[in-house]
Amino acid sequence: MASEGPPSAPGSEPSQPRTPQHSFDTANDATAVLAAAGTVIGWTQSAQDLLGYRAAEVVGRSAGFLLAMPEDPARVARIAERCRTGVGWSGVADVRRRDGRRIEVDLRISASFHLDGRECFLASARERRPVWTVGQSVFDAFLTSAPIGMAVMSPQLRYVWMNETLERIGGVPREQRVGRRMGEVLPGLETEAIEPLMRRVLDTGVPVIDFEYRGWSWADPHRERAYSTSFFPLTDGDGTVTGICYMVLDVTDRWKAQQRLALVNDAGASIGSTLDVMRTAQELADFAVPRFADFVTVDLLEPVASPEEPGPWPSGTAPYGTGAARSGGGGAPSRPTMRRAGMSSVREGCPEAVYRVGDRVDSLPPPHDVRFLRDGEPVLIPALGAVRHLWAAEQPAREASIGEFGLHSLIAVPMRARDTVLGLTTFVRSVNQDPFEPGDVLPARELVARAAVCVDNARRYTREHAAALTLQRSLLPHMLPGGMALDVASSYLPADAKDGVGGDWFDVIPLSSARVALVVGDVVGHGISAAATMGRLRTAVHTLADMDLPPDELLAHLDDLVIRLSDEEFDGESSGTTVLGATCLYAVYDPVTQLCTMARAGHPPPVVVSPDGRVDFPELPAGPPLGLGGLPFETAEIELPEGSLIALYTNGLIEGRDRDADLGMSRLGGALAQRGLPLDTLCATVVEQLLPVPQPDDVALLLARTHELGADHVVSWEVPADPAAVAGVRARTARLLRTWGLEELQMTTELIVSELVTNALRHATGPIRLRLLRQSVLICEVSDASSTSPRLRHARTTDEGGRGLFLVAQLTHRWGTRYTPEGKIIWTEQELPSTGT
Repeated sequence: MASEGPPSAPGSEPSQPRTPQHSFDTANDATAVLAAAGTVIGWTQSAQDLLGYRAAEVVGRSAGFLLAMPEDPARVARIAERCRTGVGWSGVADVRRRDGRRIEVDLRISASFHLDGRECFLASARERRPVWTVGQSVFDAFLTSAPIGMAVMSPQLRYVWMNETLERIGGVPREQRVGRRMGEVLPGLETEAIEPLMRRVLDTGVPVIDFEYRGWSWADPHRERAYSTSFFPLTDGDGTVTGICYMVLDVTDRWKAQQRLALVNDAGASIGSTLDVMRTAQELADFAVPRFADFVTVDLLEPVASPEEPGPWPSGTAPYGTGAARSGGGGAPSRPTMRRAGMSSVREGCPEAVYRVGDRVDSLPPPHDVRFLRDGEPVLIPALGAVRHLWAAEQPAREASIGEFGLHSLIAVPMRARDTVLGLTTFVRSVNQDPFEPGDVLPARELVARAAVCVDNARRYTREHAAALTLQRSLLPHMLPGGMALDVASSYLPADAKDGVGGDWFDVIPLSSARVALVVGDVVGHGISAAATMGRLRTAVHTLADMDLPPDELLAHLDDLVIRLSDEEFDGESSGTTVLGATCLYAVYDPVTQLCTMARAGHPPPVVVSPDGRVDFPELPAGPPLGLGGLPFETAEIELPEGSLIALYTNGLIEGRDRDADLGMSRLGGALAQRGLPLDTLCATVVEQLLPVPQPDDVALLLARTHELGADHVVSWEVPADPAAVAGVRARTARLLRTWGLEELQMTTELIVSELVTNALRHATGPIRLRLLRQSVLICEVSDASSTSPRLRHARTTDEGGRGLFLVAQLTHRWGTRYTPEGKIIWTEQELPSTGT
């Protein structure tokens, strides 16, 4: 057994020809070395793999035992003689494997050669595989009617032969093509690109595989199709390229499927970029034109287009607000009222549209049955001309538009999300002559489904955002009572639509003795839960402020409250209103002393602008955010002369997108230093300068300009520790009230002063001091060195005393006790008499 070596070099004598269908690679053949007498003297692993014999079982034996049938000795002699003359031999032989199975092999014996002085032959074999042959008539029939279009082109790129499939694909008869070039008979099939490809194949002999292009068949010139073409060189016996064979496959279905898939995939990046219902509807229309349709309209149910109204039409029911119940006779539900939310057209200005964006729409495609909205199945009308008359009676303007602008095909898809009907999207073709096909319904449905989810998310967000904003604004103060101590202005801006309403808040709280508390805070998070949490904190601060606690003690109590609320949230069912991470700054301004006492819990420091325009950021101890517990809060006291400006704010004002907080504080100080602006104008100007674009967080800014309560509004006396001094105090009080023009309050005030001073002399220790302040109210204070608080009780009719504080409570607008480092102060407030006529 022998094998053919590598191909002969050009110009050398060719080796023994081999049968083309049985050519093989010697490296994979079973090979053995035979002596001249036929004895096996060499055996390879490939021979063992083919026949199953190991070398020890074969070497030294005659190769004849491997043959399935005895070989004719005369034939063997002729083969040997042929090999000795240097020609070699190849043919077919039957051999027997070690397991007894017979196989047919292609056998090759080389020309003789000498090995160690012995004449030898190299024999190689490969198992034959069955070869199926067909007749020429079958082959010709296959080429003619094959499902792939095929043609043969001459070196001049003229048609020589083509099969029936190519004739059908191109729509041009064979007799009009043969002898002519492609550009002469098919000018619309991108021949400018195809003919250079064929020329390249002629020049290089390298085939071009799967060249795709789009065109039109002459049999159907209005429908764009896609083709895949491959070009192969035709060569003669000496390898010369004598022509081109090309094959054409109609891949329109595959191309359309890819286009539809790409359309749906790309929609995600273009639709739903904002949380705005109307904008999302317009994005759907813009995306689909002209990629899918020439004219697109998006109509939303009225409650969807206006999210502040009640909810949309649930699936399986009649639409909200349009005669919702079915007709009494069991007929179809009433037609819903929709609003045009978006539209787009290949024609500028959308002249095809009967309704404009924002208009109320009361139309449905034929058969005008509202139930298709509820059922959710799209409507496909491939040829509008066939149903054009159905619009004539009910919607003549739409019928006229169909004729005027050549609208010829339509798909209408109900917009639904989460089993809720939201509206209707209509795709129409006019310039594109391809009518919509059943395969277009699925991508249309997918486009609308994606947009529907975005619309529903936007609708839900808009309603929640509006509710949170309403809640937050209802919890913020509607009036800022600075009294005679402060002029106050504020600005609050909710976060942009992307992040929603946050938990920023501020307040101005009147305290006793003409003092005023300024407070600002921030709750981490956005939405209704953050607004609700803000409301809880604001209420707690009001309650603690009424106790007249110093700022550090107030924050400590507030911190305890936050910890308790957080523990309740952790132990019980989550309500989404946890207050961990809240910050707060609390300041108390006294217009008599012009001192401002402040403490903060993780909040940015205030900004102070002196009357001469100097900007300062007071160094307050930072303090931990609320809810951490275990860490103290510290106060700082600064003097605010008459006309000073103090600004409290939240971090959204200084920490906008890509902005450094220190830089933001510097810009805030510069903006607040502007002179000559009214306080309200200054507040609005500062916010506008620092936030030229929508901000990612809520912004609160509280400005207060200080006033001094001068000596003409404040009088203070020491009271001797003698009960007889009460009469003198009453007399001095009466004279002061007459000086202030408050004679109407003289009798009442004398009783109040008498009762408070008497109680101090009786139950407290000195020194005792009486102070009267005339502000928006008349304030009376009696201070002593005792920390014991008086108790209001209701005396019985038989009691001789115990009615003093009860009378004080009845005669005053409000009263209370405030503790100081030196003791306590009992204070009252009386409303000033009206000066109006």
